[in-house]
Amino acid sequence: MKNLPFSYCFSSFILFASINLLSAADNISPEVSIQDGETLISSAKRFELGFFSPGNSTKRYMGIWYKKSPETIVWVANRNNPILDSSGVLSISETGNLVFLSKSKTIVWSSNISVKVENTVARLLDTGNFVLVDAAENYQWQSFDYPSDIQLPGTNVI
Repeated sequence: MKNLPFSYCFSSFILFASINLLSAADNISPEVSIQDGETLISSAKRFELGFFSPGNSTKRYMGIWYKKSPETIVWVANRNNPILDSSGVLSISETGNLVFLSKSKTIVWSSNISVKVENTVARLLDTGNFVLVDAAENYQWQSFDYPSDIQLPGTNVI
């Protein structure tokens, strides 16, 4: 009985540590997706990826911003195809593509890799690059190939 408070404290610590790890993830896998309201955070907490509405708009976009300055968006996936509610989900499809789905499961945006790749993981790097990697850590797709208005070091300029 004397160990009960210790067990309770230890169990609580493990639970809260697990929640913190889940909320600060920098990647998704085919088994794990993120929904509107959830984000990925790069390991050094420099960048964050998630869903946002600019200014007073109700349109929703998926993008990357500086963690310390959320108003500074550095990349947007669906710039020309916003959704009108907070039903967005980012996941990895059966073919290994990144897909942003609307409430009706319509593809709003996709990484559009042309070959089926198994065991892909999408990861937000500390450079601000969002990458889709295979089991051998080869980049199958990267956001740096599709620059936005803000040029980060390493972005491929078109």
